[in-house]
Amino acid sequence: MPSFLAAAVVGLPLVMSFASPAFAEGGKTDPLRVRGAVVDFNGQALTVKTREGDTVDIALAPGWKISSVARADVADIKPGDFVGIASLPAANGGDDALEVVIFPPALKGTGEGSHGWDLQPNSTMTNATVADAVTNVNGRSVTVAYHGQEKKIAIPEGTPVVTFAPATEADLKPGAVVFIIAEKALDGAITAERVVVGTNGVVPPM
Repeated sequence: MPSFLAAAVVGLPLVMSFASPAFAEGGKTDPLRVRGAVVDFNGQALTVKTREGDTVDIALAPGWKISSVARADVADIKPGDFVGIASLPAANGGDDALEVVIFPPALKGTGEGSHGWDLQPNSTMTNATVADAVTNVNGRSVTVAYHGQEKKIAIPEGTPVVTFAPATEADLKPGAVVFIIAEKALDGAITAERVVVGTNGVVPPM
């Protein structure tokens, strides 16, 4: 594995599971996916203005981790790769990708399956192994396999394709775009163990 990916993988096995377990036990509600821009960061907490226009305070758990994403390309997707693809049903009965995350080998199998997602209304997140990848003049698509099932997903031109990259706390400056899967307690307190932040002009598309 390239060294920059190895650094990004440390502590990340669950950050992009995309398979949100319930946290109702222990006084916690379902996971909260936060997408927005950093307003403030003090080392122990983040204030984020969400894409919905709300401002939320997120406490960072002890030992929290940070990562960014790096731009990749459809041509980088190879059979055997493990990917996370957010998609919408297409008019032809298939699925069209909204974004693609190529997981490094150390995260293969993370959150495998297909689940409802909130990137857009009616969107789905599929974490699966690429059975085949096609790029030609007639279109671009991948067939992915998970739990004995297969799903073909078209990747329209311009669809964001990324992989993980390292980041530091210094990247959490005001205006930086973040994606966070947090836990919201019944009393409303929000806590996160991991943050994905946009760097070098590449923002988390998830």
